[in-house]
Amino acid sequence: MSRPDSATDVFEAHRPRLARLACRMLGSLAEAEDVVQEAWLRWSRVDPAEIREPAAWLTRTTTRLALDLLKSARARRETYVGSWLPEPLITGPEADAETFADDLTLSLMTAMERLSPLERAAFLLHDVFEVGFDEVAATLERDPASVRQLASRARRHVQEARPRYAVAPEEGERIARAFFDASRSGDLTALGALLAEGATLRADGGGKVIAFHNPIHGARKLLRLFAGLNRKYGAEAYEMIRPMWIDGLPGYVSLERGRVLQTTALAIEDGRIVDIFITRNPDKLARVAALLDLSGREAAN
Repeated sequence: MSRPDSATDVFEAHRPRLARLACRMLGSLAEAEDVVQEAWLRWSRVDPAEIREPAAWLTRTTTRLALDLLKSARARRETYVGSWLPEPLITGPEADAETFADDLTLSLMTAMERLSPLERAAFLLHDVFEVGFDEVAATLERDPASVRQLASRARRHVQEARPRYAVAPEEGERIARAFFDASRSGDLTALGALLAEGATLRADGGGKVIAFHNPIHGARKLLRLFAGLNRKYGAEAYEMIRPMWIDGLPGYVSLERGRVLQTTALAIEDGRIVDIFITRNPDKLARVAALLDLSGREAAN
């Protein structure tokens, strides 16, 4: 049936929040957009008089759609080539601030990959989107006690990845710039001063471009890695396009040998880098390339 403009206005008022929820559930803007579009189609077919609380109805519908998609996505990720990272969401004056109106950094998004779909949904709905447990229980079709347990288990896992304190913007940007300069030039002394002893690097190429298939743990291994890359390619192979905040973490967008676009995000604690997240899969960087007008500069392989 045709919906009155007021119904469209109601949906559009909730769209940013629904997009955030779907994106945090799925780790993909493209999949989130599909979910929100399907939520709109379902909304367009209901009688407004039957919906007493549009916000609750839309949240419930979006969550259930995202859960269905997440279950199939989990199966696909079992055969994913190398590490899987969420699609990088870059912040800045060009970005939609509504998309980043929570405190889920890339570190926490990665930690949530260890959660079951129901744990992830319970945690996001209650802890991030402030939905009451009774409504979460109705959404997940579980009793409130079970939902509380789901959220509690999820919270314990996620808290391990939550930074102890936020990095000041100036400090984060300084460290990101210093990390790029040191890794590009092969200055191992400067690089070693930036890395925590237990630092870990994860790279997502998705089988589309060359990337490290397994996480690399420890500052010593990382120093050997960057020394080898510098010997092989030289400093001229790397170009920083722009410093950026990526899913709440300081980092930058760069090009390797003028062809391969990548984002690098850094988790920092006590002034040292504890996690390095590199995304090179071109399927996940199309939005970054378009936003920065780089579509003609990077290649898929």
